[in-house]
Amino acid sequence: MANSEITLHWFLPTYGDSRAIMAGGHGTTGHYGEREADLGYLTQLALAAESNGFDSVLVPTGLWCEDAWIATAALIGATKRLSFLVAARPSLVSPTVIAQQATTFQKLSNGRLKLNVVIGGEDHEQRAFGDHRSKEERYAVGDESLQVINHLLTEDEPITLRGEHVDVENAVLSRRPAQPPQVFFGGSSPAGIEVAAKHAQVYLTWGERPADVQAKIERARTAAARHRRELDYGIRLHIIARETEDEAWTEAQRLIDGLDPEVVNQIQGGLARSQSEGQRRMTALHSRGDGFTHGTDARELEVAPNLWAGIGLVRGGAGTALVGSYAQVAERIGEYFDAGLSHFIFSGYPHLEEAFHVGEGVIPELHRLGYGVKNRPAPEGEARAAQVPFAPVAASAS
Repeated sequence: MANSEITLHWFLPTYGDSRAIMAGGHGTTGHYGEREADLGYLTQLALAAESNGFDSVLVPTGLWCEDAWIATAALIGATKRLSFLVAARPSLVSPTVIAQQATTFQKLSNGRLKLNVVIGGEDHEQRAFGDHRSKEERYAVGDESLQVINHLLTEDEPITLRGEHVDVENAVLSRRPAQPPQVFFGGSSPAGIEVAAKHAQVYLTWGERPADVQAKIERARTAAARHRRELDYGIRLHIIARETEDEAWTEAQRLIDGLDPEVVNQIQGGLARSQSEGQRRMTALHSRGDGFTHGTDARELEVAPNLWAGIGLVRGGAGTALVGSYAQVAERIGEYFDAGLSHFIFSGYPHLEEAFHVGEGVIPELHRLGYGVKNRPAPEGEARAAQVPFAPVAASAS
């Protein structure tokens, strides 16, 4: 299933946008930004992503943001090509309803939906939604729900499933979509990797050191092979790319200079209680903010070449960024791609302006290096005659 070209995705901050790092998520207080996420601004973001060659926009889910399905449905008419990577939360919604929503969205958008399956990392947030299951139980719900969802989206026959958590009888859709949406799934725990291996098309990881990402992908590849499947792989990162390396690191410095060490300590205390294995791995990259003070040099948080852990000082979830010149960032993307990652979900502060740095700066550098980019073919004479060899990580299905 491995892709032969890079697929870039952007992020739709339905909780607002900011020129500063926005705090919150995964056991902490919510995200807030000085730019309101009204329909006008979300439309600008979607159009910027579309015009710069991004394939889709990832839309968050949680108590601190707008509903992902309603927000993206409102953007269908304003866009032509852009897809929407929308959260489906199987422990909160019937799998039959999720399949109906997906089918309707595919019809109205002409096939521009992708599903991001979210199990829910924190018990206290799930309880706020009325779900009192443990995280292990939620993975089991996800497993059973995806059996139903995938059947309904690909088969005409009704399905009955008497599972431990999901019990549906003669579930069927009035019509199934001509093009079933791709299923994206992220999870660093063994249970998360197993569910992805059984049901997803794209396995996602947050931005860790390349060797750690490679090891995680190998675990997912091995799990998928047990089920006689192969997956595509993606990574979720922030991005700070500028014409020169110094300009990029100056911007990173500006971002952490705006952080209050007391707020960092408070947020890290909340993140330390997170049940998410992925979150634990993120906070470990910057040692839970230990030693952060006013005047900390941004480069002290560079955990691998051009991989910066500064975002995660106050932001739960994806906490790393690629920082560097357009050429350096393109090189790092190429290295991840050569290791088997084909989907790159980026974001930046603020998201509107940063989308253009990727589209106008990074993508031409990817072309110069010989990489193909979905939705943005290289201008004639810009791509090399021979592409950089692709070394897939995914196992071949037999």
